[in-house]
Amino acid sequence: MWKERLDDLHLPKLLEFPNGTPVQSAGDWEKRRKEILDLLCREEYGQCLDPPEKVSAVVKKEDDQACAGKVLQQSILLSMEIQGKPFSFPLQVFVPKKVANPMTIVYLAFRPDAPDRYLPLEEITDEGFAVVTFCYQDIAADRDDDFTGGLAGILKKEGGRPAEDTGKLMMWAFAASCVLDYLETRADIDLRNVGVMGHSRLGKTALVAAAYDQRFAFCFPNDSGCSGDAITRGKEGERIKQITDHFPYWFCPNYSQYAGREGQMPFDQHFLVAAIAPRYVCAGTAVDDTWSDPMSQYLSYTAADEVYRFLGKEGFVHPDRMPKAGDTFQEGTIGFHLRSGTHFHSRYDWQQYMEFMKKHRIRGRKTNGMERLKWIEH
Repeated sequence: MWKERLDDLHLPKLLEFPNGTPVQSAGDWEKRRKEILDLLCREEYGQCLDPPEKVSAVVKKEDDQACAGKVLQQSILLSMEIQGKPFSFPLQVFVPKKVANPMTIVYLAFRPDAPDRYLPLEEITDEGFAVVTFCYQDIAADRDDDFTGGLAGILKKEGGRPAEDTGKLMMWAFAASCVLDYLETRADIDLRNVGVMGHSRLGKTALVAAAYDQRFAFCFPNDSGCSGDAITRGKEGERIKQITDHFPYWFCPNYSQYAGREGQMPFDQHFLVAAIAPRYVCAGTAVDDTWSDPMSQYLSYTAADEVYRFLGKEGFVHPDRMPKAGDTFQEGTIGFHLRSGTHFHSRYDWQQYMEFMKKHRIRGRKTNGMERLKWIEH
């Protein structure tokens, strides 16, 4: 069963400081959480970026009759200054007109198209959700370009990449936070209920964005797998060697040292999931997505559950067994579904995520203290 499988992995402990002292209070957890995020910066994703002083937006095009007159569509250019240099990227906003202040999903997209095969736009807005989407390639190219273009070009260091250099997953996550900076200036969405979502490598990015930016109340990683939400120790399919051989630019150079040495890592991917606590995370995967390894993904959420329960949340409510195709667990702060099929972001996945968000919608005033982190030091 899952408990035995988890015990056999001998995972690094979440609720314990490096010197062996146990985490005993919510204040202790905040200290431990910062240690965890700093560790993930140093060893996996690279340095996180401080927010820009100002994010400005220009509406380039607007259509208040989109989707048969049901949706306000805006094409926006976001601009900011990063390390003294200008940077901008396009953004698309879709707000359903039938709902006042709708819940909103920031969607990291593979393509600029909307709708797209991964983005059933009209179905989403018909459910009463706003969608704010950008193409990750407009932030930093998803190829080994020696960090010469886009945000990567601005951040490029002279003399090669240092060991903790910012990887592109972190850059794409940074852009999602810049989108949220902009959304906080709008009065037509519910800022208490903003989620971040992505598929595959962008599912990994969604997890990073939510872990480092507490303003995201919900996180929806779809098929994020290796170096996302799947436990690396004992994992089937893709592991650190394969992912760093093919995509070294996603990570900091330090990460490749753990290829074939996963058992020596002072962390695993349950650290990333737990860093989102006590906020909501709901993951989806597919039974035939063996490269991602859905069982290792499931184990990550069972491992992170102890932090949620320590903080007084319901955590991961699931049966005492490993999952099977068709399972959907949505009662707790952690959600999870396993569908039939392969690696894909389907309408079924969207339906599960929207149902979870509606089930757990945050009421009342926006929570104090949920803000973008600026404290990471190296």
